[in-house]
Amino acid sequence: MDLETVIQNGRFDLHLHTTASDGSFTPAEVVEMASAKGINTLAITDHDTTKGIKEAVDTGKKLGVNVIPGIELSTKYKGKNIDILGYGISSESKNLLGTLKKMRDHRENRAQIIVKKFCELGISITEEDVQKHSKGEVIARPHIAKAVVEKGYAKNVQEVFDLYLGDGKPCAVDKMVLSPEDGIRIIHQAGGLAVLAHPILIKDDGMIGELMQLDFDGIEVWHRKHSQEDSKHYKKLAEKYNKNITGGSDFHNEEHSIGEFGFDLYK
Repeated sequence: MDLETVIQNGRFDLHLHTTASDGSFTPAEVVEMASAKGINTLAITDHDTTKGIKEAVDTGKKLGVNVIPGIELSTKYKGKNIDILGYGISSESKNLLGTLKKMRDHRENRAQIIVKKFCELGISITEEDVQKHSKGEVIARPHIAKAVVEKGYAKNVQEVFDLYLGDGKPCAVDKMVLSPEDGIRIIHQAGGLAVLAHPILIKDDGMIGELMQLDFDGIEVWHRKHSQEDSKHYKKLAEKYNKNITGGSDFHNEEHSIGEFGFDLYK
């Protein structure tokens, strides 16, 4: 896959989530929304799952949209969460699918523990309440938060994270994560390119420099949380370490906008 050609085209969004992980819209809906905005190349990058890819690709073929099979893998380095975007992966890779199954099994167990923690605090939710929001797919923290809101224990999802689910909060439980080296290796073995996601969230250029010594193929330069100066800064880092540059909206729900992540402004 030629990322440089995709970027030069300028009508892309390479960071999109669907109901296959923690997004609010189905893969087909996401592709349809992107097409309506004139985007002709997009990447479905659900968290630690490939389940939304086929539906998105099939919809893309009908609409004339190039859908890149992708993923966002959760990894951890020196205590910090490091998300890695994989582009052009084979969703049938046995090694990738085996790793994702282990992560999914761990998440299911983690969800049960989190639900129990909420109940111990007097916040009565059940696994069935959570599954209504995950729609039978990978259970993520936002699904649990939505169940808490639905039951009337909080005003919104952000409040649930601020009070209960954020790191260090009473209902927080660590998820199974890979090392960045393992994440990159698994993406490469699946035939994909590994890109460091939203570096602004790392908040440590020294650490980013260390990560760039690994076999990353690129850096997400444009992102909805990146200011103009941030994007310029990460573009310089990409040039310094001879990495590809990418960008995407990190779209999850109505609070975000597909195709809006600063690319046109900060080019």
